[in-house]
Amino acid sequence: MGKIIAIANQKGGVGKTTTSINLAAALAMMKRKIMLIDLDPQGNATVGSGITKNTFTYATQHVLLKEISIQQALQKTQGGFDLLPTNPELIIAEVQLMQETQQRESRLKEILSTMIDQYDYILIDCPPALNILTFNALVAADSILIPIQCEYFALEGLSSLLQTIEQIQTSINPRLHIEGLLRTMYDGRNRLALDVSSQLTQHFPGRIYRTVIPRNVRLAEAPSHGLSVIQYDEKSQGAVAYLTLAGEMLRREDSVESIQKQEYAAGN
Repeated sequence: MGKIIAIANQKGGVGKTTTSINLAAALAMMKRKIMLIDLDPQGNATVGSGITKNTFTYATQHVLLKEISIQQALQKTQGGFDLLPTNPELIIAEVQLMQETQQRESRLKEILSTMIDQYDYILIDCPPALNILTFNALVAADSILIPIQCEYFALEGLSSLLQTIEQIQTSINPRLHIEGLLRTMYDGRNRLALDVSSQLTQHFPGRIYRTVIPRNVRLAEAPSHGLSVIQYDEKSQGAVAYLTLAGEMLRREDSVESIQKQEYAAGN
């Protein structure tokens, strides 16, 4: 069975969509079958994956409103992963979901239950707000990956997100856990970045990825070409960082599975 990871942070501009696209491409390069869901009405993950408005008829909003099946809306990308695209009309679905009284937070979970066996990972690029769309992602997800810039205000936003995660864990999705905190746009020469990074490591031991995503021109340029940085410039610092992150994630997954097997064997 595959794993669903929501990539979320209520603060914008932290590299959330950049991480969604490039992690999807990096995992696909490592022969994993990947679906990326663009759940942000801005549609940046869609455009950044090379899918323009003229190349798709159906999008996330049609799937959430059960007008079509998710299979009908999926698009193949040059990055080697499947994409559920989005455009600003997703706001219509958001409004309609808000008006519903039953199971409005679990709509995405219900939809993905029919697809989870077909993928190794389903990544969800969430909007930079704690709205009904983000709640749907967190209810559907097994875990949450949190991109975070090493600056003061990023820590303030993180505390609100953690409270939301706890609420969802206790009320509707007890399996939800933090996949990891990813330091993005990192500059090791910056004293504040070093201080915030140290605080994160102190408060979230074992949850901070060793991989950091640096500030990188090629990483910033790639979306304008509709490519992941791995397709755009595989040798760039940004590409190497996301390939390293994918490798770190897979090693963690293998380690967890190994421990679970040992525990199971010991219990029997």
